[in-house]
Amino acid sequence: MTSGEPALRPDAGTDPSGTAATTRAAAGLSIVMPVYNEAEGLAALHQRLVTVAAGLRRRWGLACEVVYVDDGSRDASLAVAAALPADGIDVQVVALSRNFGKEAALLAGLEHARLGAVLFMDSDGQHPPAMVERLAGHWIEDGYDVVFTAKAHRKTESLPRRLSGRAFYSLINWGSRHKIPEDAGDFRLLSPRAAAALRRLPERNRFFKGLASWIGFRQMRIDYEPAAREHGASSWNIGALIGLSIEGLTAFSVAPLRIASLLGLALAATALLFGLKILVEALVFGTDVPGYPSLVVGLMVIGGVQLLMIGVMGEYIAKILSETKGRPVYFVAEHQVKRADTTPAPAETAPPIAAAAEGGASVPEHRA
Repeated sequence: MTSGEPALRPDAGTDPSGTAATTRAAAGLSIVMPVYNEAEGLAALHQRLVTVAAGLRRRWGLACEVVYVDDGSRDASLAVAAALPADGIDVQVVALSRNFGKEAALLAGLEHARLGAVLFMDSDGQHPPAMVERLAGHWIEDGYDVVFTAKAHRKTESLPRRLSGRAFYSLINWGSRHKIPEDAGDFRLLSPRAAAALRRLPERNRFFKGLASWIGFRQMRIDYEPAAREHGASSWNIGALIGLSIEGLTAFSVAPLRIASLLGLALAATALLFGLKILVEALVFGTDVPGYPSLVVGLMVIGGVQLLMIGVMGEYIAKILSETKGRPVYFVAEHQVKRADTTPAPAETAPPIAAAAEGGASVPEHRA
């Protein structure tokens, strides 16, 4: 799919009068940025966002805020974020009580966003702030509800990484009525109604890429080249990526269960054919039935498949257990709000306990 090609509905039109664009721009834009050990480059990235916000304000009169969600960073990321100036852009700093993971941080940012549209981007600098205006333009001027980005290619990645990525998307989309676009990332913009729809989804085991695609509405894909990290090293290793893949598969797809069922069916059919072969050889040709080796191999194969199926079922049962417990997805330790070009204002009132049970937020400890 080429850059700028609609992913779902190709009938998104422009508004010649500009009335609809003005109405959309009046909703404002919240930029949500999960932060984990990004102290070195956070200040420079914030200055780039300030420049972007100034351009958005000049072009459409679009009010902006940035929501930094510190996901239990071990460095000085929280202190750096708290010291960032509200220079023409409102700044929120939401500090989680510990490291809950990126999915929880994205939800925390979504629930604390105060303006209409919400844009998600990483804080490591690989999502270019210069693209924010382009994403906002497709929402404001063209009327798209979800504008998401995807890697233009994977030439810089190793062959195993490319093959595993392709296998993941093939598996998660297998048998699914709604396909998740391949190579789509978290860097995307949601219109006010799309953001509201995402907030309504009650599950706690969340797979953001899948949910943002599943809600539907008018969606558009933009291919781009991720920038190189300017500071530090990525916290995503092979183990973390495998864990995220398992979480995404079990949270958003039943493909592993179907594969387990098909594998069991294939083994049962193989065992039946083997049994018929042995029966024919014994009754017709008088051949002795193989004994101990074939029996042991058969038992080991069947036992291994059974353990595999139990493991797959265990993953889904664990998800059910997590949902029935109803624990909040995250807890907020500190929450700070700075209004643009003003002195820091007290944080807004936290959601009530009932809402926290639904969305995952808790009563935060305010920090001046």
